[in-house]
Amino acid sequence: MIPYSILGIAATALLSVGSIATEEVAGDGQTGFCKKSADDDCGGKAENKFRRTALITGGSGFVAHHVIEGILETTDWDVVSMDRLDFSGKLNRIQDMLEGKDDEKKKRVRVIYGDLRAPINDQLARDIGTVHVILHLAAGANVDRSIERPLEFVMDNTVATVNVMEFARKHQPNLDRFIYLSTAEVFGPAPPGVTHKEYDRYNSGNPYAAAKAAAEEFAVSYENTYKMPIVIVHTMNVFGDRQYPTKFIPGVVNAVNNGKQVTIHADSTRTTPGSRRYIHAKDVADGLLFILSLPKEYKHEGDFGGAKCPKFNLVGEEEVDNLQLAKMIAESVGKELNYSLVDFHSSRPGHDLRYAISGDLLKSLGWEPKIKLKERIGQFAEWMLNNPRWSDESLLK
Repeated sequence: MIPYSILGIAATALLSVGSIATEEVAGDGQTGFCKKSADDDCGGKAENKFRRTALITGGSGFVAHHVIEGILETTDWDVVSMDRLDFSGKLNRIQDMLEGKDDEKKKRVRVIYGDLRAPINDQLARDIGTVHVILHLAAGANVDRSIERPLEFVMDNTVATVNVMEFARKHQPNLDRFIYLSTAEVFGPAPPGVTHKEYDRYNSGNPYAAAKAAAEEFAVSYENTYKMPIVIVHTMNVFGDRQYPTKFIPGVVNAVNNGKQVTIHADSTRTTPGSRRYIHAKDVADGLLFILSLPKEYKHEGDFGGAKCPKFNLVGEEEVDNLQLAKMIAESVGKELNYSLVDFHSSRPGHDLRYAISGDLLKSLGWEPKIKLKERIGQFAEWMLNNPRWSDESLLK
């Protein structure tokens, strides 16, 4: 592969991923790989005026590849997936997801290599082509690494978001919608009885959350300054098929199935487990498509402090503590739960005992998860047990 610099133009090479059309495009001043022959697909496809195209950043990542699947299953849209294919984005997710789907669906997906820490240059913009919707889902989301290397997360989350919005502003004048997927962590810990709403103040507890909050403010500024159709969506604690096995829910499934002890994070007294509102990735995809179904000119009714940029909380309905959740998982697996409560949050800065955001706004518009958490946990546990390859971290590298 040709070297590239994150500070300059991302150089590129051709990739092959099963039957998925994949491309990389050389940077300015380079020849590139497109040979203008009759058999070459050079640059973005000619616009089909009767079919939308969605650009999904971070498309090979965990949440984003579920969004791609949701688009393929419920719309006739084409999809351009852009990813830099590091440890968070694995092409085998898309390939695995597309197995068993018909050729028509497979042909609607193009995968493009791109490092969003660098601006999207004109040649890469031409290769992407005209898009009608941008879902900016690419992110660096590891709290521990953000504490060790905060500037890396400024690049991954803040700078990258500005680069995507600049691409949209300069190259997509007829864009229907730009969705920026943020996180509940921008609001910081939620004390008992407090559930954060869309426009509550930021209180970032770690550099990852701060970088996401900074990107949110840039998104708001682009909506205010350039009148771009930007929407901000907060979500939290997403789980589902093809998630890394080190994450909490797949980790508990594996531990229970293998008879190992599960560590439950708790407060300093080791009596109160941390709590979250978990949501399946398929429900996140469904919620994002619901938001895209709202009119382009949609604005919230009521007083939101003069804010114009729409924000939504996309979240599971049920708040559960992690011990309740572990017991739910053990019941689904059909084995006994062996656990210990540990004081994780006092010893590890940046990790909060409770996050909570309200999904009431989306619910008032007609959307909520169609399947209850317990059923989703049962579905996911069954999927994990039937797909042991996704339980082995070493095989996913």
